Amino acid sequence: MSSLSASETDRMLEGFAGYLRRERGVSMFTVELYVADVRRFLAELGNGGLSELSPAEVSHAVLGQVGGWSPASVRRFGCALRSFLRYCFVTGLVERDLSGAALPVSGRRRSLLPQGITPAQEKALLRACDRRRSIGRRDYAVILLILRLGLRANEVATLRLDDLDWRAGQLTVHGKGDRVDQLPLPVDVGEAIAAYLLRGRPRSATTREVFLRVQPPLVGLTRVGVSSLVAAAARRAELGVVRPRRLRHTAATDMLRAGASLPEIGQVLRHRSLGTTAIYARVDVDRLRVIARRWPSAATS
Repeated sequence: MSSLSASETDRMLEGFAGYLRRERGVSMFTVELYVADVRRFLAELGNGGLSELSPAEVSHAVLGQVGGWSPASVRRFGCALRSFLRYCFVTGLVERDLSGAALPVSGRRRSLLPQGITPAQEKALLRACDRRRSIGRRDYAVILLILRLGLRANEVATLRLDDLDWRAGQLTVHGKGDRVDQLPLPVDVGEAIAAYLLRGRPRSATTREVFLRVQPPLVGLTRVGVSSLVAAAARRAELGVVRPRRLRHTAATDMLRAGASLPEIGQVLRHRSLGTTAIYARVDVDRLRVIARRWPSAATS
């Protein structure tokens, strides 16, 4: 289908409105808003029309609303576009379901681009850990682990010695919702953890957690303890406020810059949906456009 004429657009939107009312039970007020949003989207389509629409163009369309619209309006636009693209697929107007490419956007007033830290700041943060001391070896290993694999603070705190498989070069992560995953252990992370275990972790400790408190009792770090050590290292490096979640953002953006795909990043970060990964890894529209082209043609929401 080439670019749509005014009459073709009207007929298509009339069918879409009927679909929303009959199949989705959407109120008339919301239907009118969705139709207006989709009409604006269709008006901006290139000569290829719907037939040549790509996931990248869908993602770009949503992100293109960010500058001039409120977060709530951007979120509604994404919902409208997902519903419309699903309708087009169900009715045979397009050959593949592109609704999943209309990335979900939070309605809260915050930056849509997660703020990680730069490579230079990563180096400064790691240099702030004095590896001549036991506590510095511990903090260095913890921070590097989060930067490379994007572990959450609680996942670092609950990491146990039994979770480290040195022979296979992997570690077991106990995540949210009792989820258990095996991740590859990067060489530099493995070396940092080994250095802490050999020359930093108290040998008298009987607990099986990998990372321990420095002062008695010698028990494992808590989630708050992990967050505190990251924040302390950031203050020493004069980076301002940095928490583990920001380092998790950094892990995602570092993988993205290195050429990893969204599914690959989502697998490392253990996300349940590709939309969540896109929120973490949305560094810029141009980079997202490249990734979107790699999505399988039969992608579904």
